[in-house]
Amino acid sequence: VSPDLVATLADNPDQLKLGGERRELSILFTDVRGFTGISESFKDDPTGLTTLMNRFLTIMSDAIMDKRGTIDKFMGDAIMAFWNAPLDEKDHARLSCSAALRMMQDIADLNTLRAHETDGSAIPIDIGIGINTGDAVVGNMGSDKRFDYSALGDPVNLASRLEGQTKSYGVDIIIGASTRAQVGEDFAVIELDLIRVKGKQEPEHIHALIGDGAMNATPDFAALRTANETMIDSYRQQDWQAATRAAQDVRAAGSALSVDLDFYAALYEDRIATFRDTPPPADWDGVFVATSK
Repeated sequence: VSPDLVATLADNPDQLKLGGERRELSILFTDVRGFTGISESFKDDPTGLTTLMNRFLTIMSDAIMDKRGTIDKFMGDAIMAFWNAPLDEKDHARLSCSAALRMMQDIADLNTLRAHETDGSAIPIDIGIGINTGDAVVGNMGSDKRFDYSALGDPVNLASRLEGQTKSYGVDIIIGASTRAQVGEDFAVIELDLIRVKGKQEPEHIHALIGDGAMNATPDFAALRTANETMIDSYRQQDWQAATRAAQDVRAAGSALSVDLDFYAALYEDRIATFRDTPPPADWDGVFVATSK
């Protein structure tokens, strides 16, 4: 945990509950895309790979702890973190989103620095982030010989699934519906889809976090939000022509914000082309069923 949390615990030890308890958390998962390629580039320099991973995990950890998050664990090149435990954090959803945006900026800065250090030969680090908010069980978990302070529950599993879907939608950060509801207009967020992730029966409205509150207030983002809402609404109403036009508008609006939404727009264009040839059944509810994690 961050030094300021340690100081708070030292001053108020009664606030620390180390038994299992149910509480609302905002959970974040992040993973490196294409890590195999990066590791293969260090096949003759294992020390160099270790140095890079330590460098990478340090800046990621700083982003989490500076926003008062708790690092649950490192899983190779992946990280799990959460907010609102062990101490209460009223703005845990907002803090988790702020940490995610900080991560993306810090990774971009690291990639620029590594490119300079290696005369452009370094493979850039690309990450995906999933965030979800909900009630989970948090506390000491493990065996009688080794245990960790960790979180378990459906919201945790969904956060992990959302991280995995960043590749499918071509975006960096995906947040769940509960997180979206709590952050309000503090960030630039667009809806991506109504999706049933693997292992869950209930569909989830998922959203892309693409910028901060300053971006959210710009006319360019307002144009993107309008185009995206038109595309999704037309798609669900099976107005394929209007949805296709709106997908082109989404691509253009993203470009105006320097946000690459080509992959995302193309995803909807491909779905629309498929439905033109093979229309969905009469009881189609617009839910996309994810077949991968």
